[in-house]
Amino acid sequence: MSLEAKINEDLKTAMKAKDEVALRGIRAIKSAITLAKTDGSGQEVDEAREVQILQKLVKSRQESLEIYLKNDREALAAIEQEEIDVIKKYLPAMLEGAELEAIIQQIVLEVGATSAKDMGKAMGAANKALAGKAEGRAISEIVKRLLS
Repeated sequence: MSLEAKINEDLKTAMKAKDEVALRGIRAIKSAITLAKTDGSGQEVDEAREVQILQKLVKSRQESLEIYLKNDREALAAIEQEEIDVIKKYLPAMLEGAELEAIIQQIVLEVGATSAKDMGKAMGAANKALAGKAEGRAISEIVKRLLS
């Protein structure tokens, strides 16, 4: 089942259950996918692009969440956190920790990166190989640590 079909089914379920939290998050996903399909770029909305869209939605909400918390706006922060939780349900499990580090270590060896000068080459290969499977910030931190 494609993400769009799953979203439509879950939207119906949330409407029947009158689950406002789920409705907000699912509608945001549906809107972003529809926007991507009709943006005129001609780019196909495949599974990788869907993951990219979802990650962008989570990232923007996390940025808003941080701002709300910094300005003591707990009610708004709670809404953002609820939406993040709903959107994350549709994201594939992200690689973390030792597993991610082992994969990046292999990529660094494959591209022949040995020092901080080779950071761009290693980051490019790692980002391409791990697109949608790990957060960019985590990839960057591990590559920096391995090349230092």
